[in-house]
Amino acid sequence: MDREQWQAQADQIAEMIHRSRKLVIFTGAGISTESGIPDFRSPGGVWTRYNPEDFTYQKYVGSTESRRLHWQMLREGNLHTGAEPNAAHYAIAELERLGKLDCVITQNVDNLHQKAGVPGNKVFELHGNMQRVKCLGCGRYYPFAEINARVDAGEPDPGCAYCSGVLKPDAVFFGEMLPSAVLEEASGRSAACDMFIVIGSSLVVYPAAYMPVYADNAGAELVIINLSETPLDRRAAVVIHAGAGGTMKEVIARLKSRL
Repeated sequence: MDREQWQAQADQIAEMIHRSRKLVIFTGAGISTESGIPDFRSPGGVWTRYNPEDFTYQKYVGSTESRRLHWQMLREGNLHTGAEPNAAHYAIAELERLGKLDCVITQNVDNLHQKAGVPGNKVFELHGNMQRVKCLGCGRYYPFAEINARVDAGEPDPGCAYCSGVLKPDAVFFGEMLPSAVLEEASGRSAACDMFIVIGSSLVVYPAAYMPVYADNAGAELVIINLSETPLDRRAAVVIHAGAGGTMKEVIARLKSRL
């Protein structure tokens, strides 16, 4: 894509946002790669070094060895590091400050939308949040950093300090149900919006990938910003195959010129 076309499309998106009354943003792993968090499915990603079938919820709760492998993989995936929001996260937070954002629906577990300034009650995390660890026995929550420090100190399978129960990162594992209340709210908001922007998602993981379908079926304008093609590109009003940070920064600049 040449720069002139990219700028024209960014301007088109800005005009659509300006007209919008209920904008929903949907984000996937591609928005956070610019913050140093790897996309697990890309070439060279974590799933090229580990077998996803070894990381099911059932194996995690049933095997000490599986939990040890999980903690090793999570540390390698850099989800425990102090990653910072990038230009795309800050652009979405700016949409909130400008009064243009209904909500963010995200597949990510990195907490970067909240860190960028989007209120927590406007972020619907379909796959949970890695900043928390939950005891499956007593339900107590711990900061992820606290439990990860125990792993770093030599505890390969840390247990709950209060009931000795199994500790699990508060993210959705393979074979685990998505949080029903979050999924229901996200589905309703997707079907009720008038504009839906996908940023950094390949739209191949379900049921999360149904969200833009609900929006499109209800008549919302659909925009997709992703480095690679998605199954819904043909249904979108605007498709930009480019980086999330630079594109959203350009969109915000053009939006502000209209306000």
